[in-house]
Amino acid sequence: MTLAWSNGQLVLPVTTAVLSSQKARNRVGTPAKTLDQRTLAGQRRAQAMRPMPAVALELIKQARANGLKAKYMLFDSWFTSPKMFAALNDQKLIGIGMLKRTKKIYYRYRGRQYTVKTLYQYLRQSHRQPRADYLYSCVVQAATAKLPLRLVFVAKRHCANDYLVLATTKTNLTPAAIIQLYSRRWQIENYFKAAKQYLRLDQTQIQDYDGLCAHMAVTMMTYDLLAWQQRRQPGDPTIGDIFYQLDTLLPIIDLATAIGQLLGELTNLKVTKSPAKMTAQIKTLIDQFLNGLSIQTSALITLSMSNS
Repeated sequence: MTLAWSNGQLVLPVTTAVLSSQKARNRVGTPAKTLDQRTLAGQRRAQAMRPMPAVALELIKQARANGLKAKYMLFDSWFTSPKMFAALNDQKLIGIGMLKRTKKIYYRYRGRQYTVKTLYQYLRQSHRQPRADYLYSCVVQAATAKLPLRLVFVAKRHCANDYLVLATTKTNLTPAAIIQLYSRRWQIENYFKAAKQYLRLDQTQIQDYDGLCAHMAVTMMTYDLLAWQQRRQPGDPTIGDIFYQLDTLLPIIDLATAIGQLLGELTNLKVTKSPAKMTAQIKTLIDQFLNGLSIQTSALITLSMSNS
């Protein structure tokens, strides 16, 4: 499970949780050496066996506690329920999600209880005219959470007789705005695609749980660096373009050539009247030169300079 932030133009993965089964026989790999929940490993394992909606709320709370600012929370049908909307409302977040057409959840509309499917049938039989960009829209009250929700029924692409249902707690949003905001959730799918295609997210042989968590974290940080570079460069390059640019190895030069370049830089230094300023400029060039060398070569040169 991955929580990401988006401003509508780019998406940044923020945090993740690798979930597991509560049943030991369904887990892969050897058990942990310690399950002490005072440790990070123990806390992570305990979180992994909690229900997905509960973990999602924990990730949101953690991200906001670390300073992440957001107004809307977008999620797919795995997490969409009246209880989730109520929990987000308590956190001062506006939830927008896709509803499941389940028979277990009822919504009150005009004094009667409906499931999503029966409500759609009622609206269709009421001879309402479908709009150009959506079918129907209405405000209902969730029976379990006592929370008003605006539902928007959208025609499913390439399926004339099928539909999708979006819901939000911000009932004064127009259906067009709800559809436009929810469409931004697709950006996280672009992240998964790029992470698998370029960063080998799904090509690891690790079966250790802590190793999988580390693999996910490294992948997310790498993608964030690529997105940062994409944001800085002109011309709107793709994540793939940035990946191949950064993946290109720098040319390898021998030590004699590097020393020659250093001497050239020292020769081109502008002479100043301040000895301290001149010394600082020389020291900066030498430090940059040493930092570009291997650890062993840099140590030998530093040792030679100190002995002389």
